[in-house]
Amino acid sequence: MRIDILTLFPGMFSGAFDESIVGRAQKQGKVEIKIHQLRDWSTDRHQTVDDRPFGGGVGMLLKIEPIYEALKELKSKIKSDPLREASQIGFKNQIRSNRIQKSKTILLDAGGSRYTQSKARELSKAEHIILICGRYEGVDHRIREHLIDEEISIGDYILTGGEIPAMVIADSVTRLIPGVLTKEEAVQLESFSLPTTDDLQVEYPQYTRPENFKGWKVPEVLLSGNHKKIEWWKKEESNKRSKKR
Repeated sequence: MRIDILTLFPGMFSGAFDESIVGRAQKQGKVEIKIHQLRDWSTDRHQTVDDRPFGGGVGMLLKIEPIYEALKELKSKIKSDPLREASQIGFKNQIRSNRIQKSKTILLDAGGSRYTQSKARELSKAEHIILICGRYEGVDHRIREHLIDEEISIGDYILTGGEIPAMVIADSVTRLIPGVLTKEEAVQLESFSLPTTDDLQVEYPQYTRPENFKGWKVPEVLLSGNHKKIEWWKKEESNKRSKKR
């Protein structure tokens, strides 16, 4: 298995996967974990990866272009998931075919589905996992709509970014790979109980520049300048996302 992690803070992973079970698994060739600086795929000389949200809001959003380019390059290196020079539709279809190719692209974000041992078992069967570490106020919503397979949260609490969740997922998945643990029976005997929590309201979709990226457009209401309509839209979209969670 190969795990690629996209982050703005590679230094946070220093030593995280060098010891214990994960370190041993890498030495044995059971898993390969690579940490990538997202700014390496920025399209300007300032290595910009974030911008202000359309329609107003607090904070900055991760832009779609660097993540798009990063995914395109990382997927091209995986023999089981070759990437053609593709049009918008071709690239989108290839991204969405990851389930067949045993590759998963995951955004780590508080609004995602809660991570469980069952999900860890599912991911341990993949050949390739790409983890995108969320930061700032969030990401351009088109990343969710077009570039990822799923969105995962490790719990209903606030973290500075997706780096620690990436460590959690990489660790929990690696130990489930056959041959990593000395006794697979130890994994089967583990049990987990999660506390019940009240449903939380998930944030509305947010977008930043460009307005149109390969035909994926920012909703017109956010460009209208009509603050009343924008606030109504935000509440409606927040409710929709919360119900899906």
